[in-house]
Amino acid sequence: MELKAIALTKKFGAKIAVNHINISLSNGVYGLLGANGAGKTTLMRLFCSLQNPTSGEIVLDDQNITTLGEKYRNLLGYLPQHFGCYPDFTALDFLLYVAALKGLHDKWARKKSKELLEMVGLSDESSHKIKTFSGGMKQRLGIAQAMLNDPYILILDEPTAGLDPKERVRFRNLISAFAKERIVILSTHIVSDIEFIAEKILMMKSGKIVNFGEPPEIISAVNGQVWECVVSSAYAEKYATAFTTSNLRNIGSNETKLRIISERPPTENAIPIQPNLEDLYLYYCKGDTNQ
Repeated sequence: MELKAIALTKKFGAKIAVNHINISLSNGVYGLLGANGAGKTTLMRLFCSLQNPTSGEIVLDDQNITTLGEKYRNLLGYLPQHFGCYPDFTALDFLLYVAALKGLHDKWARKKSKELLEMVGLSDESSHKIKTFSGGMKQRLGIAQAMLNDPYILILDEPTAGLDPKERVRFRNLISAFAKERIVILSTHIVSDIEFIAEKILMMKSGKIVNFGEPPEIISAVNGQVWECVVSSAYAEKYATAFTTSNLRNIGSNETKLRIISERPPTENAIPIQPNLEDLYLYYCKGDTNQ
């Protein structure tokens, strides 16, 4: 299957949240990166058919998703940025409730719910009420409910928020295995999560896709613009303020090593180094006041 956005635009009054996007997605994990306000959540909600575009369309195998209606929604799994659940439900009862809303057969839903609770590390908590859960546990439950109907299209908005490093590794492995024959769109501010599992990256800025491709391909956009330099610690803050700085590390009592994204060498002793995805993210987000 192929999911396409064609001249997709969404306006809220005078604000253009998604600006004439054309993109084609097939099986694999797509990482969506951009500062707050870049349009990521609006784009995901459009793909989920939770909002209607102002103009343009989204099609699945050349059929408009609005026309497909319930057939399309049955293929979807979605974790919103702010996941809500019923605190007095147990984890298992909550998944069974969501399954009923999705029209899933009770016997199959119970089996699938238990499998997913095991996969997200909540099987021992299945009979406990959600109000006793930590933020990370609630987030893992949210991931489970998004996967409950075995969706072909899985859309996850900030899925790793609140997860500790061990939980994030578990999540990445889960998504990598799940995405073999599916489309997964994943948005997060934790760049390393996307760098580990995304086969392609979508960089958004001001409602537009400013770069799209495999990580090595799009990272090449900042080749020759990432520098490492050593400065006196007394001037480190000055340099960090003057340039887009991705890392600052004290290496002695009076010296600081900086990693800087700049079109020109920030100091005479600056050495060009290999860029990474975080450098690319900062490059596109520089000057963005709402990141």
